[in-house]
Amino acid sequence: MQYLSLGQIGDSEIKQLKIFKAVVDCGGFSAAETELNISRPAISNHIANLEARLNMRLCKRGRGGFSMTVEGEVVYDQTNQLLERLEQFRNTINNLGVRPAGQLKITLSDSFSNDPRCRLPSIFSGFCKRAPEVELKVEVGKMSSMENMVLNDKLDLAFIPYHRRLDGLNYLHLFTDENYLYCAKEHPLFILPDTLITTQMINAAKLVHAGLKPHDEVHHILFDMNLAGLSYHYETRISMAMSGQFICFLPQEIARPYVDSGELRAIATETKSFTLGAAVISKKTAQPNRAKDLFLQTIRDIFSDTDTRAPY
Repeated sequence: MQYLSLGQIGDSEIKQLKIFKAVVDCGGFSAAETELNISRPAISNHIANLEARLNMRLCKRGRGGFSMTVEGEVVYDQTNQLLERLEQFRNTINNLGVRPAGQLKITLSDSFSNDPRCRLPSIFSGFCKRAPEVELKVEVGKMSSMENMVLNDKLDLAFIPYHRRLDGLNYLHLFTDENYLYCAKEHPLFILPDTLITTQMINAAKLVHAGLKPHDEVHHILFDMNLAGLSYHYETRISMAMSGQFICFLPQEIARPYVDSGELRAIATETKSFTLGAAVISKKTAQPNRAKDLFLQTIRDIFSDTDTRAPY
């Protein structure tokens, strides 16, 4: 096939590239119908027009299923980069004015959505009154990926449990959690008095942990323990502990309802505990972002009655 110079890219090509990306992300034409809310023949026409415009075949479809060609994989990768840059450009321009617009991307770590200490309803209310034209996109994610996404401009802000400090990030402290070691009533340690629970017993018990690189204090505590299970989310960690096969560390406030109901018990509180802060992270940058600045200022105003200095 003869390859021709692409020339200028207009709105029609951008639309076709978005459709191509959706088809790839969905794994085929049929699955993309619901995502795009257009018929399969219409999707096929758009892809055919894009292939004709680029003068190359992007994907294979037929009895063998959907797959990309080598050229299609390159176009897909470049499409992702192009659309991300266009979105960044749009948001940057929208946020230069006194009245910001566009989209603010925020991700919350596990359990923060319903934690009253985060004061999220007040934060969202205060921000929306200050910036009514900004669209908030709020999701839940893993802390390790959130840090990278903020650094790579894929997220504007993230609410995370503090476990380390990265040079490229700013940290706005919210509150501090006390984390203790818990076992469920089905676990052999549950019925033993504290005086009979030895360090050897605790270190021999299977521990389900978050799977993150911990800060020095936590690393010292975990060093001799039996790291036999892995779960980032608190809810899953609690379920594994409830099986009676594992023990786990949890923030005191997260564990409190289960402790009050008699389903969990804190053990070795004097030797197996640590503090973990909650913070909002943002990228250190000289590029102005009025919406992000307003959101952070809203948090500072709402937390003005508390000491927001990090204890770490």
